[in-house]
Amino acid sequence: MVRPARLDFIAGIGVDRMGAIADGSGRDLLRLENLDTDIPPEPEVIERTRRAAFEDAANSYLPFVGQDDLRDAAARHVSDLSGITYSRDNVLISAGGLSGVLNTLLATVEVGDEVIVTDPTYAGLLNRVRLAGGTPVSVPFRFNPGTEWTLDRAALAAAVTPRTRAMLLMSPSMPSGAILDEADWAEVARLCIAHDLLLIVDAAMERLLFKGRSVLHPAGIDGMAARTICIGAASKELRMIGWRVGWIVAPEAYVPDLVAVSLANVVVPVGIAQDAAAIALRNSRETLPSYVAELEARADFIAAELSGLPFGVPAGGWSMMLRVSDFGIDGDVMADRLLTEGVCATSMRGWGAMHGSDYIRFVYANEPVERLKGLRGKVLRALEAAA
Repeated sequence: MVRPARLDFIAGIGVDRMGAIADGSGRDLLRLENLDTDIPPEPEVIERTRRAAFEDAANSYLPFVGQDDLRDAAARHVSDLSGITYSRDNVLISAGGLSGVLNTLLATVEVGDEVIVTDPTYAGLLNRVRLAGGTPVSVPFRFNPGTEWTLDRAALAAAVTPRTRAMLLMSPSMPSGAILDEADWAEVARLCIAHDLLLIVDAAMERLLFKGRSVLHPAGIDGMAARTICIGAASKELRMIGWRVGWIVAPEAYVPDLVAVSLANVVVPVGIAQDAAAIALRNSRETLPSYVAELEARADFIAAELSGLPFGVPAGGWSMMLRVSDFGIDGDVMADRLLTEGVCATSMRGWGAMHGSDYIRFVYANEPVERLKGLRGKVLRALEAAA
């Protein structure tokens, strides 16, 4: 069998393996390995999905670019956050956020182009850059045990070369929960404008911010609206993972190529899910704060459980990371030892060049505080057993 060269550097993400182990264990494990959530969408969203299953218009390939109501909702959503006026003509609906990321990369990145990402970053984003023929170039977040991660802005500037085509950035970033602050985004904008770069924003978690932070949307920075493509999703903020709905909001110049790639790829997202996603997106202005507060409470609880250990404090998002290499092991060994303690967590091997296999990730979106009690003892016993 001849294997396509594009697959040479495609790495596994580990989540599927750990999830399969947990599902097949027959044990009541703490599920900290996967970006699922135990908090469902609001009843109105679920009921709208049920009704759509019986509607002819929802059981359709058309419209290929997505239903108008959801496109309108996404346009207004990004307009409100960025201060830039978008209409449905700027919006394509995708089969989840990552489908939107891949379609955007395929429509904008030439084979051999470099795409700047942060380190650590989701292995699935790295894989999509490679599938599109690009080369991911890592810029590190600085790890400061017991505090929040910070972007190395000097390394960001140094990463730009004549081959750089785009930056693919996420804030809060997965898996670290690191954010880009106002000065970070200003430097991103400066570099993009100076070097004529495209900015692709994975906005799947952009409003899941702790400590009362507000969204800083880079499209609103002078000179950035024409070079920023924003990709959102119903999965994280709206808790609609299984609905598989996302959206691409782009300047008009990019839309024809994005449409062409989308039609050649997934064609159209789930029809019965789109109207429900539009309702959830509009309602999220009122429903999101309580959800963010719950996530922050869980993150704070795990941080207290890990006190004194080398973990990074998340500024938002769904997950946080513990550096286990300080104890002479890697994330794979720690994952196996945690299973014996009743905890399922994912090694970060392949999720970064600098911050990868030395870490294990804890996802707090799927387990309430009550079930997280006692996590410290389990982590310490795993570290002792592994060492």
